[in-house]
Amino acid sequence: MKREKEKTQEIAVPDFVGALIKRLQSKGYEAYVVGGAVRDRCMNHPVSDWDVATSAPPKRIRSVFKDIRSFSLKHGTVTLVAEGCHYEVSSFRGEEGPGKTIQGDLAHRDFSINAMAYDATERKIIDPYGGRRDIARKRVKAVGRPGDRFREDPLRLIRAVRIATELGFKIEDHTSRVIARMGHQLSGVARERIRDELVKILTTRKPSRGLDLLRRFGLVQEFLPELLEGYRRKQNSYHQHTIYRHILETVDQVEPDPVMRLAALLHDIAKPRHRERIKGEFHFPGHESAGAVMASEIMTRLKFSKGVIQEVGHLIRYHLPMTSYDARWSAESLRRLIRRVGPKNIDRFFWFSRADILSHGMKDHRLDALVKLHRRAKKIISRPLPLETTHLAIGGEEVMEIFGLRPGPKVGKILEYLMDRVTAHPELNTEEKLLALLEERDVGKQSRSL
Repeated sequence: MKREKEKTQEIAVPDFVGALIKRLQSKGYEAYVVGGAVRDRCMNHPVSDWDVATSAPPKRIRSVFKDIRSFSLKHGTVTLVAEGCHYEVSSFRGEEGPGKTIQGDLAHRDFSINAMAYDATERKIIDPYGGRRDIARKRVKAVGRPGDRFREDPLRLIRAVRIATELGFKIEDHTSRVIARMGHQLSGVARERIRDELVKILTTRKPSRGLDLLRRFGLVQEFLPELLEGYRRKQNSYHQHTIYRHILETVDQVEPDPVMRLAALLHDIAKPRHRERIKGEFHFPGHESAGAVMASEIMTRLKFSKGVIQEVGHLIRYHLPMTSYDARWSAESLRRLIRRVGPKNIDRFFWFSRADILSHGMKDHRLDALVKLHRRAKKIISRPLPLETTHLAIGGEEVMEIFGLRPGPKVGKILEYLMDRVTAHPELNTEEKLLALLEERDVGKQSRSL
C-alpha cells in the first residue's frame, strides 16, 4: 500500500471538540478528529457530525467525561451531549487488546474518503489510504480489500451507494464489482439500519441515481423487491416511461421531505400487479388503494413508525390518475376531495400530484388544470366552511343522546353521514338543521323496520 504523506493543514475544529481532545490527551490518551468531518472539511463542506477516535477504552472515556451527559448505543462508542449536539467519542477500531493505533483504526473504516484523521495538536491530516486523492477524483473506494470491509458490516454495501449519491461521486470499479457480488450479505442486517440508509438516499438532491445503483448492484431486491416488478413494464399513452422509470422520475420531482419521497417511491408500487390490457391500452384499476396496502406492508417490514406509514399511505390512497384533473370540477367535488385528503394535507396532495404528472415524460394541459384546482382548494380552505366532522355544529354527545348510544363506531358513522350532507350543502351546518336531519334519519330507520 502506498501511504499518503501526512500533510500540515489547518482544520477549524469547534472549541468543544478541541476541549474533548485536550482532556483525553491530558489523561495520557491519543485523540483525533476522524471520519466524515475530516472529509467534509477537505471538501469545504459544512460539518454536521464531529467524531473523535481515541486510544482510551470505553470505560475510561466515560470516566474522563463523567461531568458531561452521555449515552452509549454502539459498542466502543460514547456519545456526549452538549448544547443540544451529539459528539461521538470512540475507542480505536481494530483487533482487541492493547496497542491499538490510529493507523489500525483507519484500516477498518469503510471508504478511503472516510479513513482520514486530523491531529489537532500537530495540525496534520493522517491519510494512509489516499482519501484526499479520491476526493479529487470524485470516487468512493473501499479501504484495503473491499470484501473484508463489507463482511465487517454489510450495511456498507448500501452506504457506498448513499455516499456516492450524496456527493455526486462514482464508485471505484473494483469496489463496484465486489458490491455486486455481495448483496446477499444484507439478509443479516437489521431492517432499521437499511431503512435509515434508504431515507438518506431518498432525501439527496437526485435520489433516482442512488435507487438505480441499488438495482444495478442487485441490492434493492434484498429489501424492496417489489420495486423491480415495474422494471421494463410499459404503461399507457399517458406515460412515456415504464412503471419503474416513472417512479424514479417522480421521486426526483417531489421536495426532499421523507414522507413525500417515500410516497413517490411507493405510489405506483401496485401497478404491475394491477395491469390489464383493454382494447390495446394498459389500465391499472384499483392500484391506488392496493398500493397503499403494499406500501404499509413494505414500510412495516422496514420498521418505519406508524405515523409515517399512515401519512405515506394516505397520500398514495388518494393520489389520482392523470385523467381525473379537470378545472371544471364543482365546488362540491373539491370540498369532497379536501375532506378525503384532509385540509392539512391538501398542499402535499397537490404538490405530489404535480410531481406525478411531470414524471409522465410528456407535456399535458392537465397540469394547468391541477394548478387551478389547487388555487380553488386553498380558497375553500381559507373560508369558514365545514370540512371535517369537528367543524359540525353538533358533536358526538348530541348524537348519543338522540339515538341512545354509547361511545363507539356507530356515533362516528352518524357524524360522517352529517358531514357528507354538509359537504354537499354547507348551509345545513346549523344545530337546528343537523338535528332535523338526525330526526329524519331516525324516522326513516323506524319506518323501514316496521
